[in-house]
Formats: sequence, C-alpha cells, structure tokens
Amino acid sequence: MGSGTPVTVFGAYGHTGRFVVAELVARGFTPVLSGRDARTLEEMARHHGLEARVASAEDPASLDRALAGTAAVINCAGPFASTTGPVIEAALRARIPYLDVAAELEANLDTFAHYRERARGAGAVIVPAMAFFGGLGDLLTTAAMGDWTEADEAHIAYALSSWHPTAGTRLSGAVSRARRGDHRLRYSGGRWERRADAAPTLEWAFPEPLGPRPVIGEFTMADVVTVAQHLSIPEVTTYMSVEAARDVTAPHTPAPAAADELGRSDQTFVVDVVVRSGGAERRATAGGRDIYAVTAPLVAEALQRVLAGRTKAVGVVAAGEIFDAADFLQALAPHVTLGLHPQRRNA
Repeated sequence: MGSGTPVTVFGAYGHTGRFVVAELVARGFTPVLSGRDARTLEEMARHHGLEARVASAEDPASLDRALAGTAAVINCAGPFASTTGPVIEAALRARIPYLDVAAELEANLDTFAHYRERARGAGAVIVPAMAFFGGLGDLLTTAAMGDWTEADEAHIAYALSSWHPTAGTRLSGAVSRARRGDHRLRYSGGRWERRADAAPTLEWAFPEPLGPRPVIGEFTMADVVTVAQHLSIPEVTTYMSVEAARDVTAPHTPAPAAADELGRSDQTFVVDVVVRSGGAERRATAGGRDIYAVTAPLVAEALQRVLAGRTKAVGVVAAGEIFDAADFLQALAPHVTLGLHPQRRNA
C-alpha cells in the first residue's frame, strides 16, 4: 500500500521526522507535514512539493485540521510526554491509526495505561515506540521467543559505535529525568521498581566480530515497556555500551552529522537479544547504521502493515504483539542485518 495515500507526520521537520518523510515518499505515500513551526514547515513543504498543516499539541482544533482526510498519523514530535496524549486523542476523533517513535519510558507507560482499554473498545490501532528503541528490540525478542509462551528472562543489549544525541533526544531525556527525579526504573519480578542506586557496569558478550564489551546494566529503554506489555517474561533488562552511554549524557557531545547522501551518520549499531527459559536459551541479533535513520523503515513498514490489515490485534499494541515479528524483521533486510540463533542449553 502507498499509491499516494496521505499520512500526517507530526513533527515532520525534526531530525527523525525528516527520515520518516523521505521513507514514506519512497514507499509511495503522500506525507502531510505538520508541526508548530510554520516557517520551517513551509520551507520543507516547498522543497518536497508536499502540503503543510501547522498544528500544536496545545490546540486540539489545529490537530483535527492536521489529521483531516489522512489515513493515519505518525507522531515524531518530542518531548512525547507532551504530545502523545493530544495527538492520540486527535487520532481517535479522526478514527485513524496512530503510530509514534517515542523512546520516553514514562510517555510509553502512560500510553498503555491510559489508552489500551479505550482503544481496544473502539477497535482503534495505537502503536507506540515503533522505533529503534522499542520496536526493534520488541520484534527481536518476540522472534527469539518463537513458540515459547513464556520465558524466565529477556536481555536486550545495545552496542552503539557512538551516540551523538539530537536536540530532541536531549529534551526528551530532560523531561524524563524531571518526571523520574533521582530514581531509575527497572522491570523485575513482573513489576516496575524505582531504584536509587547506580546502574551496574557489566560485560556483555556480543556476537563476533564485536565480542565482549563493557555495558551499563539496567539502562532501561522503551523495549522494556513494550516487551512487558505482551510477553510473559518477569525479568526484562536492557544494556547500553559504556561509550554510547557516556556520549549521550555528556553535555558537549555534538549532534549527529550526515555522512552519506541519505543524511545518515556514520554511527553503527548491534542489538543482541537473549531469551532464557529453564535451561534453554534463544538469541536474535540485528545490526545496521544510524539509530535515528533506521527508525524510518521501522515505522513506515508498520504503517504499511496496519493500513493493509496485516495485523493481529487492536488497541494499544507493541510491535511484536500486532505484527508477525519474524516476517516483519525479514522485511527490514535492506536496512538491518539479522541473525536468529538456534536454541541451546545453558551451561
């Protein structure tokens, strides 16, 4: 599906939003560009020959105008703590699917808590965190589970060659920290914990040729939210390579810089997922380039499947809950290198 189908992209002129717009155009959709900065929006619209609709999360009527006549909305505008609720409400009024690329834990938790039953009752589709953080890890975990209906633990480890944060990443992080205070979040024993201690530094054995790398343990990302919503796994933990964690928290790390004709940076990534049940272990990995750029094919593929009816659930749903995870991952092959490892027994 594509063939000129109009889709609103809210936050279209942001760093990730621009990748999403380009990916939608490449797939035959007609993005309707939306956001609050009229001048930037109009410049982008003229450059691409697309329609611009100025809208603000504080103005419901403007959001209604932004979504009018479109088939779906993709929210790329952070901080998502401020935008998810208003844009979801607008999508529900318009009776169209909503997808976002939020990596903010609190925003994602709010979306599931506040809208899951309401959206299910309305037969609506709301897919949060359909991005590198959230969607990709969730799909890998679901694919690794395979025919297992439950597991003891899931571990999702990230090795980023660097992490030059966008202005949006910095702002979203600040909002999350303000909401969380001096605590960090961890999912253990089937429930969320607020921890005041420092996250541990560990070593993770990534697949070769990367090999063992130091990581920050319990570096909780959106994948923990999404996995816990639909998979019966009481222990879900994410890890981040030490160098990347230092980059993203350092105040003077520069924003990502384009290194190719597509605007991607030279950052590379590996996501390594290990799921354990009893004495058995299953593993799935993905590698690629630029965590912001790869979000675009993730959310665009999700949109395509939602509009084509290639879904398994309604309501507020995680990637692995609504889509065939293994098939979805295979569709990302031009953008992501995959590895699904056979089951083995733990030592």
